[in-house]
Amino acid sequence: MRKYDGKSNISGEFIENILHEKKMTKEDLCKKLQLSGINIDRWHLYKIINGKVILKDFELIIICTILDIDLNDLKKLINI
Repeated sequence: MRKYDGKSNISGEFIENILHEKKMTKEDLCKKLQLSGINIDRWHLYKIINGKVILKDFELIIICTILDIDLNDLKKLINI
């Protein structure tokens, strides 16, 4: 499996930080994801946040929409 800096995704910590900023729980995010048609439970979200699983592009886009994250802010995660 391909990894970057030892992780399957690098946006998990960023998502967790935004959750804290917005005073939302992981369960809140899971509920909103399910309402958007994305079935992610708390255990899968935990694995996303900890970089254990690959975060699919459509999942990331919907998470960013729910959390009101500008997709351009994700560029800051990689120093290119």
